[in-house]
Order: sequence, then structure tokens, then C-alpha cells
Amino acid sequence: MSEASVRRLLAAVTTVGGDLDAPEVLRGLVRSAAELTGARHGAFVANGAGHGLPGLVTDGDDDPLRHGLAGLLDERPGPWRPADLRRHPALAALRSLLVVPVRARGTEYGYVCLGDEHAGRFGRDDEDAVGALAAAAGTALRHAARLERTTLRSRWLEASHEVTTALLGGEDPAAALHLIAERAREVSGASVGAVARPRPGDEDRLVFDVVETNDATAERVTGLAVSTHGTATGEAFSTGKPVVVRDYGRRAADYQHDAAGVTLPPPVAALDSAVAVPLTVGSATLGVLLVAKVDDKAPFSDEDVRLVQNFAGQAALALEFARAGEDRQRLAVFEDRERIAHDLHDLVIQRLFAIGLGLEALGRLTTDPRTSEQVSGFVTDLDRTIRDIRNSIFSLQEPAEAPGGLRSELLRVALDHAPALGFEPRIGFEGPLDTAVPEAVRPDLLAALREALGNAARHARATSVAVEVSVDRSGHTVTLTVTDDGTGVPEDLPPREGLRALAGRAARWGGTSSVCPAPGRGTKLEWTARLPRSGE
Repeated sequence: MSEASVRRLLAAVTTVGGDLDAPEVLRGLVRSAAELTGARHGAFVANGAGHGLPGLVTDGDDDPLRHGLAGLLDERPGPWRPADLRRHPALAALRSLLVVPVRARGTEYGYVCLGDEHAGRFGRDDEDAVGALAAAAGTALRHAARLERTTLRSRWLEASHEVTTALLGGEDPAAALHLIAERAREVSGASVGAVARPRPGDEDRLVFDVVETNDATAERVTGLAVSTHGTATGEAFSTGKPVVVRDYGRRAADYQHDAAGVTLPPPVAALDSAVAVPLTVGSATLGVLLVAKVDDKAPFSDEDVRLVQNFAGQAALALEFARAGEDRQRLAVFEDRERIAHDLHDLVIQRLFAIGLGLEALGRLTTDPRTSEQVSGFVTDLDRTIRDIRNSIFSLQEPAEAPGGLRSELLRVALDHAPALGFEPRIGFEGPLDTAVPEAVRPDLLAALREALGNAARHARATSVAVEVSVDRSGHTVTLTVTDDGTGVPEDLPPREGLRALAGRAARWGGTSSVCPAPGRGTKLEWTARLPRSGE
């Protein structure tokens, strides 16, 4: 090899080995190898492992190597200068061929192939020169792969940090789930990122309620339910281990059609390679993170799966931590409400009760009937105020999401009618409602309250409504009284279906239902039911 050839070889090696972008390395390898040997045609062919490299890189669209190398490279690993190309019709236009493997530290990436129409174009010097160039390219590809893996890990760490920061910063968990799906899709290079979670009340179904895509696919996939048995997503949820599949959409479509006779929407059927990773915290699985490609059958590598799994684990931990923070805040609110309730009971009610006793004593000392009547009215107002405060104490001590007893259900019905009324009705309780009123009577009592408040909202044009629910001292009767300050009861009030229903519900329990003018102004409805005793 001449000194000039050596200098050209060193320059080519420096150029090829100095690049860390794999496609550029391969293009430089093909171009430099052709220039060094004087070959008219050059190509790089990736081996079966792929390594994320382009399958074929040539120096022109009309290159005869583009379609002629299929099957040829299986005959011999190279370096190779086949003497007879007549057995390969696709390469009939060529008289010379040189094949050199591209390797680095035991990893084979593919082959650089050079062709020419002149016989005997390539000699031993050409083989050595291209071999040195291929070795430099292999080292460059190895470094490029390491840099790509490092960059990818860094992007996954950034995505995890973004999700954690959002959750710890008070981000709504539902919005955080969309962020998890979107960042997983972007970083993995997938077409779809989605989160499937268990369907409430159905342990055998997972619902894709969070879907992020780079097109309009999300609208057609969101809400799709899959079984926890026989599907990749279900297997990941059930086993707690990642599941990698090819032809995800076809498999899902076949299973869905066989199991339920339902055809999946085209965007789902078009999904190819996919990985389903459980969102696991300790022994609990919150759902499944799925990333999938469209029209790409190259499977996710083991490294890809590990990175997605690490991201999913950190995201699930952040979700659980955020949920625990919400629980702590809720507990703090309940504790504060409990403290307020105790202060109202121990301070305010006791003082009001003492004031009421003092007023009663003062009323007995006076000889003026008018003054005695006024004092009696003040005492009655104090008693009503004490009942209202006790109701407020009860509502403070009752958790908002708890099923609660009868009092909480009555409170909830009253508050539900506030928008229709334009104000919150005042509600008071007396007697052991939660223990004395049996389960069988409660639906009719609640329905009676709904009907009474509905009538007030529709017909009364009232500015205030007072509700009193009481059980007598003997525990035999529950009484519902609803009083408003509206337009009152028309003298020619025709029988209404709602009033007849109220009377029927009362009669079912041996009670009564009546509507009459309220003292002063408005309407008063009174509904009673006899409470069945044990054994009745």
C-alpha cells in the first residue's frame, strides 16, 4: 500500500471514527470504502440483530447492491471476495464483490459490501483497508450506542422528575396520569402511551381511561375495556411483570372478537410492538402503563423494557405518595372540624343553655304577662339555636364521603335541593333518629323530604324553608315537618300526584300526611310514620 493510500486510509478512519451518530457513521463508512477502493457501488447491510441500525445503507437509489444481497451474506461471514457471482442473478451486472464484517468487541453490526462491473477490482490491500475502516466504524457504532443509551436514560430520569415534581406540587392525580402516559410515549418513541386501571366493581376488567397519542387516536381508544385474563395488559396487571408483544393490535382484536364478539377500532388494531408494564407500589398494582408503536414491528429491547419499568415504578410511587399526602390533608381537616365541634359543644352550647335557664328563672319572677311571654319567646329561640348548633356539630363530625346514618342522609337531601330553592334549607333533628328509625322506613322518609322540598322549589316562591325531623320520646313515631314562607296553599288546591304519593307512603306505616297554611305566611307539610317495634 502506497504512502498516499495510507494517508487516505488514516483520513477516512479519522472521519468515520469521529462521528457519534450511527446513520452518519454508516453513510461515511460506505462512501469512504468506495472511495478507497475505487468501487462504483457500496452498501452497508445490518445483521439480523438490528441494534437499532438502518437495515440497508447505499450510495444511490439505483445501486445494484440494494436488492441483490438477500441471502448472499448467509453463505459466509467474511471478509469475502467471491470469485463467481453467476450463481446470484440479482448481482449479474457485477463482476467483483468485497464483503467485510463490521464488528466491535464481539458485537457484529453487519457488513460493508462493495461492488464493481470490472473483474478483479478488489485485492488484498483493498480488503485490509476496508477492514481497518470497518473496525473504526464498529468502534464508532459502539460508542454511539453507549451515548444513545446514556441519553435515553437521562430522558427517562427527566420524565420521572417531571412527574414527581408535578405530583408533589399539588397536581391533580388525573392530570398526572395523562402526564405519565404522554412522557412515556415521547421518550420511548412510541405512537401511543396509555394507562389502564381496574374498572370499579369489576375486578376482571381494565379500562384505558388515560390515552395519549400523536394524532386523533386517543378519542377512539379512551374508554376501551380489556380483560385481565388472556391479554397482554391483563397479564401485566395480574402478574406484576412487564409483558412485551409483537402485533399487539391483531392479538387484542382477535381476543376481543372471540371473547365478546366486538371489533376493536382501527387505531387499536394497527398497533404493532408494545410493552405493558404494571404500575406497582409494594404489593399493590394501581394499573398498567402501555406504550405501543404503529406500523413498527421492531420489538422493544430489554434495555427499553427496563427503562419503562423503572419509570413506571417511580411514577406509581409518586402517585401513591401524592395520594397519601391528600389523605394527610383530609385527616387534618377532619381533626380541625372535630376540634371546632368540641369547642361549639363545650363552650357555646353550655353558655346558651345557662342563659336559657337564667331567662326561664327571670320569667317566673316577673308578674307582667307581656314580659313573661317575651322571655318565653327568647327561651324558645335559644332552644332552636341550640338545636341548630347541634346539627352543625353533627355535620362537622360526619365525614363527607362516609355513608353515614339517617341524619347525614337527610342533610344530604336538603343540600341537594339548595340549587333549586336558591338557598340552603334550615334543618333540625330531635330524638334518636339514627337508632330508632329502622332501615325499612328510611326510604319513605327520605322520599317524603324530597317531595316536600321539590314542591317548595317549584310552587312556593319561598325565601326560607325550615325542616324538622323528630322521634317522639317513646320512639313510636317519626315526624317530618317542612315549613316555608312562600305563597301559601291555594283554597282550591287540586289533588296532586306528589301529595297522593306522600299520603300513600305515610299510610304504609300507619301514619298521616297533611298540608296546611303555616302560621303567618306560607305552607306547612307534616308527615308521620309509625315506627315498627322489634318483631312487628
